[in-house]
Amino acid sequence: MKKTKKYLIGFVAVISILIVIPFFIPLRSYLDKAQRIASEKIGAPVTIASGQLLLIPTPRIVAREISVGEHQELRLDEVSIIPTLGSLLSETKVIEIKITKPVIKKAALDIISALPESHEEADAAPDAVNVKRVTLNALQLDWPGIKLPTLNMDVHLTSANSLESLSLETIDGVMKADVTPKDEGHLILVNAEKWTLPAGLPLLITQASLEMYLKGSQLDIPRIDLALYNGKVSGNAKLSWTKGWRASGKLQVNNLSVKEPSSMVSKSVYLSGSLSGDSGFSSMAKDASGLQDNLNANFKFNVKDGVLHGLDLVKLASLLTKQSSGGETQFDEFSGVLNAKGKQYVLRDIKMRSGFLAASGEVKVKPSKELDGVVEVELKKGVSLAAIPLQVSGTVDKPTVFPTKAAMAGAVAGTAILGPGMGTSLGIKAGGAVDKIKGLFQSE
Repeated sequence: MKKTKKYLIGFVAVISILIVIPFFIPLRSYLDKAQRIASEKIGAPVTIASGQLLLIPTPRIVAREISVGEHQELRLDEVSIIPTLGSLLSETKVIEIKITKPVIKKAALDIISALPESHEEADAAPDAVNVKRVTLNALQLDWPGIKLPTLNMDVHLTSANSLESLSLETIDGVMKADVTPKDEGHLILVNAEKWTLPAGLPLLITQASLEMYLKGSQLDIPRIDLALYNGKVSGNAKLSWTKGWRASGKLQVNNLSVKEPSSMVSKSVYLSGSLSGDSGFSSMAKDASGLQDNLNANFKFNVKDGVLHGLDLVKLASLLTKQSSGGETQFDEFSGVLNAKGKQYVLRDIKMRSGFLAASGEVKVKPSKELDGVVEVELKKGVSLAAIPLQVSGTVDKPTVFPTKAAMAGAVAGTAILGPGMGTSLGIKAGGAVDKIKGLFQSE
């Protein structure tokens, strides 16, 4: 018993020494030298607030509060460099790097892109250090206007310090990505469940599966499969950044329940029904952030068995009154083409039909979200009446629909000359013809 007690006391004493001794080993001079070398290699100021040599549980160097760039474009809470004990006496040191709470700002991409290319002679020489593994815990990408999830990353490297595998996962486990070498590039497989898009409309993706191939300055995405709102979205895309940024691709939508997504665009007027369609898109910009502003896309769509919530087109066409919101319009089919050019959208070739209603027209959505367009509504009650041209204005959030001035004037004149019914109908038709003639002389 006494021997056991002595062993315990001796063990505690050794542990205490191993914990205390590192605090007396001066590392500031080494950190200053590391700062200077790193700043020269990276081409941006590097600062290391403090460092420490630890001997347990294994020997390691720990550096804390590291920043890169004049405005801290890259911040690292803590970096641990852990050599394997078996390589300490070898010519090549094998190490593991653990990085805690790194924060990468978008501006850090400029620092990374400016890094000099490695020379072939240097690549051919044997490495004095083999980085076997790099782990990043609680990685945060700080992109303006986008709320990106916090990530954990695990990177394994070969003895030649080239990528063997990379796994990435959000801390909530919603999204996972695996990267492995393939041919002359890298295969990237992404899977996600119950993931909300971090930019644009906050669409909830029930399940996502993407296959990508990265080679040099080009990313091919041959397979995109998304399940959302009881429907499917599939397609492919390509992204390159050799001289400027370019993006292109195709998407197909099948039987997507459109009610919830459309109500995100406008709470007062939105659609319900089953959406299908296909789209091609392309974009060019000087940098990645400009791709969305230069987007060109044409989405040919069809919504079946739905309801236009917030507007009663039958009432509008029947009473010739102004309506900002209220009521609804049931339809069997609603189709058209959504054309996107940057931040401006145009709904072309609009066609809506039901058993007693037919509508057609075109509506522009300006970058300010103001609406401008005309939709002609024809009611089918016995003898077909003339189509009633309705002016669409207001904003996406608060649209306003009312008969055009020419239609109203025509209705009044026709009723006065020929009486209600046939006179009103002919007057509206004449007013609509005037609107169309005016439209021929208006530029898009």
